[in-house]
Amino acid sequence: MKHTGVIIARFQTPYLHEGHKYLLNEIRSKHNKIIIVLGVTPVKGSGRNPFDFYTRERMLKQFAPELIVLPLGDHPDDRIWSERLDNLLRNTFPQESFVLYGSRDCFIPYYSGSLAVVALPELGNHSATTIRDENADKVLDSVDFRMGINYAYHNKYDAVHPTVDIAVLRNGGTEVLLGKKPGAAGWRFPGGFADPTDGSYEDSAARELQEECGELVTGPLQYIGSARIDDWRYRKEADKIMTLFFKTSLISGEAVANDDLAELAWFTVDKLTAMIEEGAITPEHSVLARMLHDQLSITTHLTKQ
Repeated sequence: MKHTGVIIARFQTPYLHEGHKYLLNEIRSKHNKIIIVLGVTPVKGSGRNPFDFYTRERMLKQFAPELIVLPLGDHPDDRIWSERLDNLLRNTFPQESFVLYGSRDCFIPYYSGSLAVVALPELGNHSATTIRDENADKVLDSVDFRMGINYAYHNKYDAVHPTVDIAVLRNGGTEVLLGKKPGAAGWRFPGGFADPTDGSYEDSAARELQEECGELVTGPLQYIGSARIDDWRYRKEADKIMTLFFKTSLISGEAVANDDLAELAWFTVDKLTAMIEEGAITPEHSVLARMLHDQLSITTHLTKQ
């Protein structure tokens, strides 16, 4: 019985490079039936996996319309992934026998299934990662290019962008440090977006505090709560900002406005409610000011009991 050739790959490029074409043509010369199994990541739209299954399927069929293209979801367990690969092929084509093909950086070291495997020598030093990086800022003047951008943004998950904000307290928790952005009328808590390189949200808060307020020595960060922020930039977007709110006590140091802040000042916590009503605190941080005021009021009440 003649085998069906199966290519296991991702093809995460905007076009087929010469290495891809070599792989496809080499296997087409050996088999009349070819199946391509495309890995599908659970992450919807990313720099490493920008092209969904349908986009890659169309690209492959444009090169060779006779190709059969099947999706296979990624799995953290290589053994389970291997079983799913074997079952996908056998259940889809129960009368067929298969040979699996791969090339550089392919699936073979992770595969533990029962089907025959062949590693093909690579042609040249082509890299899908390099192609994506080199074309990441390339703008084309075509309807197809703009339609592609539209497709990508309408086929991603709605996202929550995590931020951190910090209430720095002094004088026994009776005063809090607030800042102003350049040209802004309202006061706000120091803070900003969490960074993917931060080890935790506490690390994000400590970094943002240093970046915006200078070399302050503070006590341990204590988590107060979280809230969705009515940021004007995301008001009409499906994506939203969610912040994690911390408090800490000043031990030493002089607050100096840096980075995103143009001004810093200390305010009595008891005046926060009045500042909200007067519009002195920026609207998106009013929820945090209330949260801090209520939390400190409860703490003070419990301390007096």
